[in-house]
Amino acid sequence: MALLNFLKLKKKGGGGVTNAVMPVLPADIYQAATLELQDIIAPSALQINSKKITLSDKIARTYFVIAYPRFLTDNWFTPIINLDKIFDVSIFIHPVETTRILKQFQKKVAEVQSQISIRESKGLVRDPLLDTALADLEGLRDSLQQAQEKVFDVGLYFTIYANDEIDLFRTENEIKSILETMLIYFKPALFQQIEGFESTIPVATDKLLVHQKFNSEPLSSFFPFVSFDLTSDKGILYGINRHNSSLVIFDRFSMENANSVMFAKSGSGKSFATKLEILRTMMFDTDVIVIDPEREYEQLAESVGGRYFNISLSSKHHINPFDLPVPREDETPADVLRSHIITLVGLFRVMLNGLTPEEDALIDRAIAETYALKDITPDSDFSKAEPPLLSDFEIVLSGMEGAESVLVKLTKYTKGTWSTFLNQPSNVDINKKMVVFSVRDMEDELKPVAMFIVMNFIWSSVRRILKKRLLIVDEAWWMLKTPDTASFLFSLAKRGRKYYLGLCTITQDVGDFMKSPYGIPIVNNSSIQLLLKQSPAAIDVLQKTFMLTDEEKYLLLESGIGEGIFFAGLKHVAIKVVASYTEEQIITTNPEALLAIKRAKQELAMAEGPEAAPAEIAPAGVGVTGPEPFQPEVEPSAVEAPALSEVEGPALSTAEAPVLSAVEAPVLSAVEAPVLSAVEAPVLSAVEALQQEVEAGIKMKEELEQKRKKEAAKKALEDKGLEPTEEDLMKAIGEEIESLEKQINF
Repeated sequence: MALLNFLKLKKKGGGGVTNAVMPVLPADIYQAATLELQDIIAPSALQINSKKITLSDKIARTYFVIAYPRFLTDNWFTPIINLDKIFDVSIFIHPVETTRILKQFQKKVAEVQSQISIRESKGLVRDPLLDTALADLEGLRDSLQQAQEKVFDVGLYFTIYANDEIDLFRTENEIKSILETMLIYFKPALFQQIEGFESTIPVATDKLLVHQKFNSEPLSSFFPFVSFDLTSDKGILYGINRHNSSLVIFDRFSMENANSVMFAKSGSGKSFATKLEILRTMMFDTDVIVIDPEREYEQLAESVGGRYFNISLSSKHHINPFDLPVPREDETPADVLRSHIITLVGLFRVMLNGLTPEEDALIDRAIAETYALKDITPDSDFSKAEPPLLSDFEIVLSGMEGAESVLVKLTKYTKGTWSTFLNQPSNVDINKKMVVFSVRDMEDELKPVAMFIVMNFIWSSVRRILKKRLLIVDEAWWMLKTPDTASFLFSLAKRGRKYYLGLCTITQDVGDFMKSPYGIPIVNNSSIQLLLKQSPAAIDVLQKTFMLTDEEKYLLLESGIGEGIFFAGLKHVAIKVVASYTEEQIITTNPEALLAIKRAKQELAMAEGPEAAPAEIAPAGVGVTGPEPFQPEVEPSAVEAPALSEVEGPALSTAEAPVLSAVEAPVLSAVEAPVLSAVEAPVLSAVEALQQEVEAGIKMKEELEQKRKKEAAKKALEDKGLEPTEEDLMKAIGEEIESLEKQINF
């Protein structure tokens, strides 16, 4: 209404001259309706009662702590902070001047000493409460005088939010049960709910002023930032935090390195967790390469459109260990060739069960000469050169002195049973989002060799093109059986970061892994560690390696499938790996579930088979150029037999025509239908079309008759003043039909 004042006319004295009308601009009106921050965050309604505050559709109640025990343990406030409820907590700490508190202490000490003296003069037994209070006061006074402690007025308030009174009551009882077990008691702020609410919102205003005095040492136990949250702004979901049901989200490529290790006993869910990480990592444009020793990742590779290579003696997939990586822009051909020769010497050391220093030098020189036969030298461009084979290396080695023992050992790889494995050119390409190399069908004696060759091939591909990749080595203890394969795995863990490669090492044999001289270094070079359920035989080694507490040790022993401890950097939480239904169907390793999926696929293939069969047979029909072949779906009636007689003419006599009964008609199957000539097929189609039109007409007439009878019955019931139902209508129609039948019979 104040705006209307501008429209009032004012006179000057008695002259009758009016002042000019002041303009009211739209900007002034809009400015009066401008929303500020408090208008946006304020609730739509607020009701204040003695015990609660109603904020829109929520109920809030504020409490304050009134009593504490004599001793407070560390992290006593942690169960409240990690409670999965909605509430606000405020801790107000007001320093108290030491001089003022010392005067109070002097008076309090005098009071306690006086009470003790009175009891002694009366001959009473000493009171242990008074003795303890005196000792505490004297000790605290000495600490204050020496500036070792300070005293504070501390107020602890919390406001609980709920949807209704019942929910509020449950949350209050849950918090009360937690605190009262520690001898900590609280009360609601009766008739001070608004002051309590203002004390717990983030404005740093203490309006309740309910304080207890604490010195520095017990006050440190109030530290509130002890939540077990382990999450980041980006990454994939690894599981659910078992402490407070929050999400464990992390991006391995945001750490100092993208490596991880996973230790778990058999059947604890390590393959399930790994497949889940693969599936979710691929959504962020990451290529995944898996070395699969048990053929567990075949179904996953098939589901995501990846490639699956089975590496064995009889496999059609081969990898030539003499393949050279293409030098990058920052590398020279000489460096690449020299590094690859060193790797090949390590491979031969694994293949031949160790080498003497003389054999080591001999093989090093033979490898260089083998490459030279193919014009591959440190000074040449070998990006398009054809690499040699193991048989070429054997030929070079046979012309050297002192190579007899090496040649004898090498024969089984070039001419013996194992020649189909190594002595072949490479025919493997890994330009897919997911690639799996299976070594399950490889003999156990050759598995370390196969895994070494596969990893070397992968490493060459990784160095060739810089791209975000994740390499997963399942059952990595195979790689740690020999020093050379273990050394190669450790070098991948150290150098992978420079090539945007993350290495995931998985094993269930913790003892052998940790006994290797490269086991603990691989763990130390991994930013993420996942420990699932462990066996009692291996838990002590893990406790010492990861510095686990006794509680964490027993947690790993008693964990269920997919449960364990997740380490990321310096933080770790208890985790439970969870998957959606769709993810679980893709990644499951449960044999029962796999058999069910296999049966479902077979049933689906059988169901699709009969439908696809006519489509394949129809084109082979002779002379079928018109409509599709006639396939009777219903038994032919007596009307159909003469029609077929007319079509076939002399082929069916008058006596033979009736023989075409309802039993014989379906014999015209989809296989026999194409035999009908081009003349017969259109006539049969016309007969079928005519029959369908007649049946459709009869059906329509019956529906109209039924509808008419329903309307008539409905009208008759309405005339009687009744509301007709579906049951009444059907009853009326039935009575009418019975009446008509009686008339006909009569």
